Amino acid sequence: MSIEQAKKVLRIEAEAVAALIDRIGDNFDEAVQMILNCEGRVVVTGMGKSGLIGKKIAATLASTGTPALFLHPAEGIHGDLGMVTRGDTVIALSNSGETDELSRMLPSLKRLGIGIIALTGNVDSTLAKNSDVVINVGVKEEACPLGLAPTASTTAALAMGDALAVALLDKRGFKEEDFACFHPGGVLGKKLLLRVQDLMHTGDAVPVVAETTLIKDAIYEISSKKMGITAVVNTAGKLIGVISDGDLRRWMEKTEKTGENLLSKKAIDIMTLNPKIANKESLAAEAVSIMERHSITCLIVTDINAKPEGVIHLHDLLKAGVV
Repeated sequence: MSIEQAKKVLRIEAEAVAALIDRIGDNFDEAVQMILNCEGRVVVTGMGKSGLIGKKIAATLASTGTPALFLHPAEGIHGDLGMVTRGDTVIALSNSGETDELSRMLPSLKRLGIGIIALTGNVDSTLAKNSDVVINVGVKEEACPLGLAPTASTTAALAMGDALAVALLDKRGFKEEDFACFHPGGVLGKKLLLRVQDLMHTGDAVPVVAETTLIKDAIYEISSKKMGITAVVNTAGKLIGVISDGDLRRWMEKTEKTGENLLSKKAIDIMTLNPKIANKESLAAEAVSIMERHSITCLIVTDINAKPEGVIHLHDLLKAGVV
């Protein structure tokens, strides 16, 4: 019984959102243009469940390049309307369009010359008649079997808010870099903000040996720098290969069979050619991707002249929370 009820709820809400598609028209474009032309901020307002949806819409707008905030209507009519200034645009949510607290704010908003966009299920309501743009988010039925709890109607309003935010994002040419600026915290911020240069080891911490370096000295370089790898450079200082712990193990197995003296060899004799590298300007997340694709744990960072200038290890990325 519960499973069938859950399926019915999801079906009703999905149909409510799908029904909005055919309503997207000139009024939606007008709303987008009004917000784009807004010289101030977008103030989203709504009571009860509509208010909770409004908070999410305001947050989505703010995080995608449209300055926005939420104003509680009850607080608004008791002084908080002072946060609304000329040049702002208001998005008002009310399924009935007759929410008392919203209606009581309308005269003050009108006096300030504030543009009002209504998201309502009643296009003949007080809110709709006092708004500059009306977007119909009405639903055929609520998912609540009693027809009382806002369910499908709030889902529809939320979806329309997302549609507005994404349309604005596209119009503004909002990019990943812009998004990252508003999300400096958490895993998302780290993936979008941190670059290889922020985490790489530089200077004396970079393991480097010349192509003529004896293997016993290359082993010391790998061990002392604790990266499990060393870059190998030619006489011009350019990267020509790397020697990793894995390379050493494979060559030890090989020389045991052949009777060769591994320690007498030079770096150029056993190095891996054409190693995977990183650019210091690249996102740290890109370094992770390279490591994952090639099953390696370390990347040499080279400059424009192909000379090693840093090294980044998977452990650095793990500690930074990029992985």
